[in-house]
Amino acid sequence: MTRAMKWGDSKRDFDTVLAVWPTYDPLHGFWEMHELAVSQVGAPKWRDRRIPTPEGFVKMDRHFDAGAAFAAGASLNERYASELQHSPIGEDLRRSLQLKTRKALQAKERLRSEEALMLAEARRRKAAVPAPSASELQLTARAEPFRGALAEALSAYPYVTGIRVGELRERVAMGKSYEGVWDVLANGSLHKRGATLIERSKIASGFDLNPTEHWGEVKAKIRQILLPRANQLLQLASVRRLLDEALARGERVLVCNGVVFWYEQHGQVGWQVKTTNSDQSDDGTTLWTEGTIVSANHGRLVILPFIKENGEHVKGHTRNAPNDGPAKPRHPSQYVEIPFKVLSGDLMIGLFGELPYE
Repeated sequence: MTRAMKWGDSKRDFDTVLAVWPTYDPLHGFWEMHELAVSQVGAPKWRDRRIPTPEGFVKMDRHFDAGAAFAAGASLNERYASELQHSPIGEDLRRSLQLKTRKALQAKERLRSEEALMLAEARRRKAAVPAPSASELQLTARAEPFRGALAEALSAYPYVTGIRVGELRERVAMGKSYEGVWDVLANGSLHKRGATLIERSKIASGFDLNPTEHWGEVKAKIRQILLPRANQLLQLASVRRLLDEALARGERVLVCNGVVFWYEQHGQVGWQVKTTNSDQSDDGTTLWTEGTIVSANHGRLVILPFIKENGEHVKGHTRNAPNDGPAKPRHPSQYVEIPFKVLSGDLMIGLFGELPYE
């Protein structure tokens, strides 16, 4: 008989935890806390978070409510940041670990904010798609017992072509053919990969894209689809008010979810929309929020200031995307070096929500 593992039985229980992040498990429907930990050797790595029970055993750190999970994560990260700041280690090592922690958390937050915006936009794009009644559904013979459960599931996401029905623990999934007929894909046997694809379909199907394709490429296509929407934001009274207030405070570059509001003071252009290189989120750099952007051209892509893994600080710049051709240069007298401000990703979701769809 195998003895239950107790806290302290494993070497990993004594590693230094730098940060945590809640990760959604699409198969089971809970939020599982992951931790960024470093041992005596090697670099910090994300892993499942284990915590001791009151009886001294070990359990996974899981939450069934997203709000509670992120609140717990924020509290823990404040604690771990303080512990690292006061840890009796060398200053070079401390700065290195702080930098790597910032980079890791920025990447997680960037991913969360971007996919939240994409999901909100997907649902808005398909808001006119009616939820089918149970009697309207076309099903195969073996799918017939799930008619009512399928209609209930589709009431929230009527535009998807793959969906889970019933209780999550039942692990039942259904898919719709090109002919519009629903069939059972898994009856008690849904695996994590399948659950992930169904979760991604809530975003991809809203843009008429295939969730089974490479997810990075799917999201790159969605970014291109959203670019015209971002340009329309300047027409909103709420955005104009936001930008007027920013300009009054001396802020001329606002960044949020890959969108950059850029105030061009030369040539009476005023506010315009640019984009960041948000698809390159794991390039070994950390956003340098106190850095500045040096613009010697009118490129539409803003490379934000960053910190290399060796600690070198690099100022931001502007350029064109690879297929745009060279950016129009500025006259030397019009070179600018300006700071930037990062806005909340939730704010951008709300602004996009004010734009009407035809």
